[in-house]
Amino acid sequence: MGTQPRRVIALGFFDGVHRGHGALLRTVTQAASRLEATAAAFTFDRSPTAVITGQNVPLLSSVEDRVWLMRRCYGIQEVVVASFHAMQRMDWEDFIAQYLVRELGVVHVVAGHDFHFGYMGRGNPQRLQEKCAQLGVGCDIIQRVEQDGITISSTYIRTLVAQGEMERANQFLGHPHTLTDRVSHGKKIGGSTLGFPTVNLRVPERVIVPAFGVYATRVWFDGAYRAAVTNVGVRPTISGSDGKVTVEGFLLDFDGDLYGRRVRMEFFKRLRGERKFPSLQALAEEIGRNAEQTRVYFQARGEL
Repeated sequence: MGTQPRRVIALGFFDGVHRGHGALLRTVTQAASRLEATAAAFTFDRSPTAVITGQNVPLLSSVEDRVWLMRRCYGIQEVVVASFHAMQRMDWEDFIAQYLVRELGVVHVVAGHDFHFGYMGRGNPQRLQEKCAQLGVGCDIIQRVEQDGITISSTYIRTLVAQGEMERANQFLGHPHTLTDRVSHGKKIGGSTLGFPTVNLRVPERVIVPAFGVYATRVWFDGAYRAAVTNVGVRPTISGSDGKVTVEGFLLDFDGDLYGRRVRMEFFKRLRGERKFPSLQALAEEIGRNAEQTRVYFQARGEL
């Protein structure tokens, strides 16, 4: 094996990196510590459900956010992002023996109760356990995780985000819903007209758009965060809006320009739905009120 690192690997797609995934990832870090190996996770570049069913299944998190959440929330040291198409074409036994063991140096794997892999999805948790036992590789299968009598799943959390039920979504995620993007120039109404510096973000392709409306959010940059009141939607009050979905955050207590910077936005609570105001003045006044609501919200959490 040479100098190849020994890895303990979590197997799955991990969209959203929710509390159910957390059970797998915590098991990995514990096993890695015990075996003095690298704590790793394996994820795909594409949604398996979307590829298999041909449906458009919006993701809770981009690959970048998935990697960041696994590292930050669960101490995963390394994330392997693999081609789903390549894995689909591979015999399930080869996936374990050739790919995981030979290529990745796995000494212990952790998978969920419903993990399928290899050609035609023929690999399943039972086969994984049997093959790992033959190869002398440790294997843990994690059962479903429930909260409030509901199985924690990306599908359920997606429904909550799409409805704007962000606080409940975050309870199931175990962290705030997250969006990372490079700040782009918007319609320049924030700083000048509304009196707040703004960050304009785009929702990456194939990632879910939260229910239109105004949210209490935090924006991370330079290793710290600022509270922001954020509008998700098509900005119906702004003349010349092209109907494209924008995510526009008005930063509280910050003075500066973040254009071109990568920032991470965390969503906490939906304050109201998106609506059209009779004038920019009326919009500015409402955003002022929403900013105050955001400030009160984070003060109550002890975060401002």
